[in-house]
Amino acid sequence: MNIKKAIVLVADEAADNLILMHGLLQDQYEVKLANSGRAALDIMQQVPRPHLAVLDAALPEVDGYSVCRQLKSSPDTADIPVIFLQRHADEARAFLAGGADVVHKPIVADVLRARVDTHLQLRHSRELLKQQRNLLEHVVEEVTAELSQMLDAMIWALASLAETREYETANHLRRVQHYVAALGRQLQSHKRFSEELSEANIKSLFKAAPLHDIGKVSIPDAILLKPDRLTDEEFAVMKMHTVYGRDAIVNVENHLGYTNTFLRYAREIAYSHQEKYDGSGYPQGLAGDAIPMSARLMAVADVYDALISKRVYKPAFTHETAMEMIRQGSGEHFDPDVVDAMLTIEEEFMAIAERYSDHPASGAATPHIAA
Repeated sequence: MNIKKAIVLVADEAADNLILMHGLLQDQYEVKLANSGRAALDIMQQVPRPHLAVLDAALPEVDGYSVCRQLKSSPDTADIPVIFLQRHADEARAFLAGGADVVHKPIVADVLRARVDTHLQLRHSRELLKQQRNLLEHVVEEVTAELSQMLDAMIWALASLAETREYETANHLRRVQHYVAALGRQLQSHKRFSEELSEANIKSLFKAAPLHDIGKVSIPDAILLKPDRLTDEEFAVMKMHTVYGRDAIVNVENHLGYTNTFLRYAREIAYSHQEKYDGSGYPQGLAGDAIPMSARLMAVADVYDALISKRVYKPAFTHETAMEMIRQGSGEHFDPDVVDAMLTIEEEFMAIAERYSDHPASGAATPHIAA
């Protein structure tokens, strides 16, 4: 089996030194010779490039220090170790130029061979470590992606339990999570929201949004599916879905022994998405900024989708009617800045509603869950 030899560039003005070093290294390495700094730089541009360079510090035209600095300034050659040959003990200058080692003249054969062997082995070890690091990063990315897909599937399964009991479609969940993400992106530069709405946090909001009504799994069918107006007693039971949803997420946090941004948003949305900006909502009667940001975004997204969707107790309203009703609720039911953001991206809301319609056009592709 043919094993390619490492390539070593040797640059020295003196022909006898070139002959000497060629003889010392040729059995183990492929040796390329240069008698000037310019010639050494030319050889470094040839492919395959040398794996190591032995440079006389006093090369003509362009000295060894300048050659080394040029090599280190290019990403193509920056990793090539350079051993300087010097007659004087000015090692600091060699290392400042980027050199890996210094061999003093006159050359001692065993010293030069040992230094060349050592630095080529070090370079090979660095390359192996880089390959292993890249492989590890790839494995981590694959495992992370797989875990993320599993998390998405579990979120979807849990959220669907609540929605299907109410005879809503999975597309409702898709729509609200896209509405929330769209609102988050629109509000990223707003002074009230910019600190929290990073790209990573918007992704967490997107994942958490489908869990907003998870607490409805604990509401009796007679109340959840009642087509008529609920009595005060029934409405009191219905309002408990926010508490049940919050408690479900809190139980997860307690079991894990920690929380994270996704779980925090899921808990906030489940518990507070029925709060109103003027303090007339439930379950706590929070007002203004006391309502978590995530819940204020969800309130607009959820009500808009409820308005444009058919329910057992109402027909579907048009987009225009839904927008006007939300506009009228600005400052009372909804955060005015969130409403303004929605009005600004009105066409994006319409596109999301169309893309994830409960009655897609024939032949339309099944949408994927993605931010």
